[in-house]
Amino acid sequence: MKRKGKSVQKLLGVKSFTENGIETIKGEYIFFNVQPTNISVLSTANVENKIRQLKLVFSAVPYLEILCTDSCECFDDNKNYLRQRCEKELNNKVKNIIEKDIDFLDAVQSETATSRQFVFVLMFRGMKSEQVVQRVNGAEKIISEQGFEVQRMNRQDIKKFLAIYFDASLNGDSIPDYDGKPFIEEEKKNE
Repeated sequence: MKRKGKSVQKLLGVKSFTENGIETIKGEYIFFNVQPTNISVLSTANVENKIRQLKLVFSAVPYLEILCTDSCECFDDNKNYLRQRCEKELNNKVKNIIEKDIDFLDAVQSETATSRQFVFVLMFRGMKSEQVVQRVNGAEKIISEQGFEVQRMNRQDIKKFLAIYFDASLNGDSIPDYDGKPFIEEEKKNE
């Protein structure tokens, strides 16, 4: 398949946002944010119960998938770049500033290192919007009834999640729906 000149959106098969999630060439994806449980403080019996509850969710909601990602941006590439830049830098004042930047990124990363995000994903093919809404509501109810704190993700939540997932930006919610749209609108104002 010829990929030259295609947008990232086309390469990923994303058509658009829907009322419920994202429409792709394979179907509509609906995302749920599930709050993690700190199992390190639970007894063995409670951990086993959580596992049992998760099994019940999977048996009651077919085709449910789980994604686990960092809930914030990873700074490793930035830190590596700064380290390389620091090694080549001859000016000690600039070198000190770069070292402070590395320390800052280390501090931010260590604060968020254990922060994980769990997303449950459902995919629907060939269903009307009403059918999707009905099944999504049922899935959300089942997940909640099994003791998981669940929330359906809205457009901004999905954009932020995808930005982190694809290592694009921590500020996914500020990514426009259409690439270049602000520039086109600015041009129209200037005409």
